[in-house]
Amino acid sequence: MTDQTNTSPIYDTFAPPPMRFERGEGVRLFTDTGEEYMDFATGIAVMSLGHSHPALVDALKEQAEKLWHLSNLYKIPGQEILANKLCDGTFAEKVFFTNSGTEAMECAFKTARRYQFVTGAPERVDIISFSGAFHGRSLAAIAATGNEKYLEGFGPKVEGFIQVPFGDMKALRAAIGETTAALVIEPIQGEGGIRPFSHQDLRDIRTLCDETGILLIYDEIQTGIGRTGKLYAHQWAEIDTGHANPDIMALAKGIGGGFPLGACLATTETASGMTVGT
Repeated sequence: MTDQTNTSPIYDTFAPPPMRFERGEGVRLFTDTGEEYMDFATGIAVMSLGHSHPALVDALKEQAEKLWHLSNLYKIPGQEILANKLCDGTFAEKVFFTNSGTEAMECAFKTARRYQFVTGAPERVDIISFSGAFHGRSLAAIAATGNEKYLEGFGPKVEGFIQVPFGDMKALRAAIGETTAALVIEPIQGEGGIRPFSHQDLRDIRTLCDETGILLIYDEIQTGIGRTGKLYAHQWAEIDTGHANPDIMALAKGIGGGFPLGACLATTETASGMTVGT
């Protein structure tokens, strides 16, 4: 039955204000009635170059005139160029491109579980996350997020996701067991209140993962691509005597500057289970 009080054909999952934006320029948005606003939301941390940046507009136009879409069934030179740029000077050696951050997180979870499977530990399926996190809106992502308001009404919670209190290293150690596959962290929580993990905690977590044979996943969907002053936020934790590099990392938002794009980065070893057909 149609709600006669709501004439919009769009799902009612958001409650937008009444203004309608028709164009943007730099940090400013303009409505269809001529009102001008400064955009502090930036598409929820997406518009890394602002609105209508000429370099991005020209790149999109140029590509659209050559080739609009080509399945991963074929080699895509531009995709390999971008993958190399994302990997250069970082922990990563392999990249899987997606359309969104949620998809990048799904790839991260699959990569972690698949790695444990192909290296002889199929029982290692559990993924630990921290309270206050946000990892996306798919069924697996809301299970990792652990927020009850996001889980309500969507049936049984996807199994294999365990949550511990934010920053509680003792609880984290206690949660790791024989069925643990990976740990997922936002180096700086966004929805959780702009809460950063200390650099020492990130280094300690890296060491803990090494000691227990589990993988470290970073969700840098919001903190990555230069948002904190380094290409990736976890790089601030690097010192002469240690680092906090992950095994897997999810990116999106700023990577596309408003164009739907995400990526899952991993080491060659960690991605070894993601073979043709997986």
